[in-house]
Amino acid sequence: MSSAVLHRDTHFLPKKAIGGKGSYMFLEDGTKFLDSTGGAAVSCLGHGHEGVTQAIKDQMDQLSYCHSAFFGTPVSEKLARFLTDSTGGKLSKLFVVSSGSEAVEAAMKLARQYFLELPTPQPQRTRFIARLPSYDGTTLGALSVGGHVLRREPFEPILAKKTSHVSPCYSYREKKDGETDANYIARLAAELDAEFERVGSDTVCAFVAEPVVGAALGCVPAVPGYFPAMKAVCEKHGALLILDEIMSGMGRCGTLHAWEQEGVVPDIQTIGKGLGGGYAPVSGILISDHIVQTMDKGTGVFRHGQTYQGHPVSCAAALATQKTIQKESLLENVRSMGAYLENQLHQRFEDHPCVGDIRGKGLFWGVEFVKDKASKEPFDPSTRLSFYIQEKGMQPEYSISLYGCPGTVDGIRGDHVILAPPYNVSKEEIDIIVDMFEKVLAVVLKELGL
Repeated sequence: MSSAVLHRDTHFLPKKAIGGKGSYMFLEDGTKFLDSTGGAAVSCLGHGHEGVTQAIKDQMDQLSYCHSAFFGTPVSEKLARFLTDSTGGKLSKLFVVSSGSEAVEAAMKLARQYFLELPTPQPQRTRFIARLPSYDGTTLGALSVGGHVLRREPFEPILAKKTSHVSPCYSYREKKDGETDANYIARLAAELDAEFERVGSDTVCAFVAEPVVGAALGCVPAVPGYFPAMKAVCEKHGALLILDEIMSGMGRCGTLHAWEQEGVVPDIQTIGKGLGGGYAPVSGILISDHIVQTMDKGTGVFRHGQTYQGHPVSCAAALATQKTIQKESLLENVRSMGAYLENQLHQRFEDHPCVGDIRGKGLFWGVEFVKDKASKEPFDPSTRLSFYIQEKGMQPEYSISLYGCPGTVDGIRGDHVILAPPYNVSKEEIDIIVDMFEKVLAVVLKELGL
């Protein structure tokens, strides 16, 4: 049967999900599907959490929408207070929108406006530096600052040109033999410093980076000490540090904010996905108090706004999700079950001839595949290995989500899969995830003759 929906692939009609409970989704063909990736690391409480759905219903009964140009709402104030308090007041304001891409757009615009609001304005600051490969969203601004080759390619002619990119902190492939962590960090800091000098030290608004790189690299955490070094370079050149925690934040890596583990506080932080757990579209930016004070002493007006900014139902979903994480001590479960998942992945796959690296934090893990373990040579892109792994997992006999992504090495070559189960996942469910992943990988490699 044809569909009136423009799906992601016009040649492919996806299976229909008709229900969900806990870690499982129910499909129209009767399949019970284990959502081991939470979609795209979104469903942090799984599906059908009654406390969250009730909070959404209660808010809808009270008020579903009002325009933020005219009114505020109690629920948006409560969410903002909860999240700013969670940073110890280091980030003192919250701006709520609907998607990760929108949050990155807002962060970029706020960074630019900050320099216009300074007592001595710096209008020459128009540039952003980010990393290759990275993914910060799909709108034109977010895509411009991101460094995901395949996603940028069709739109290169219309992307913003005042962005540039440096190397990621990707020790598996980028760290040299015999190089210490300290020397590796120093080399990356020198590269960032040189990029500031190349484009003009006083022309950069911000350096943008993911604390743990998600879809682009497959859950790659930075080497300890990397982010303080990058922040120091930003401060040297008077630029801001924007940390994109859309995928890695809100508890996914074992602390509510991924930067808590990095020894650095961002000037602006983007949040999403686990913020509302998929129960409503919601994302946002958390803003350092020094930016807030600068704006307040300037025009006091953020020249940016959207129809669904601060949407009451989205705020209710986010607040209920975050209170549930706190009430049910789910960050502790993320850490303990994350350690168990890490152990199981290493036990099963560390010696696998086609597995090059296993990396991640909390319940955010990536497995990178290689054609040759010694040389780290990736499979040819024509193999489409990650795609086939993802598609095979969807078949009824496996019924598991394996988030497959290409372009791991340079945006074109390389394959990885991501596992990101809900924060309330059980040990038994992790065993099923690892077992099914092992079976799917074996079948795919055999079918492809690899």
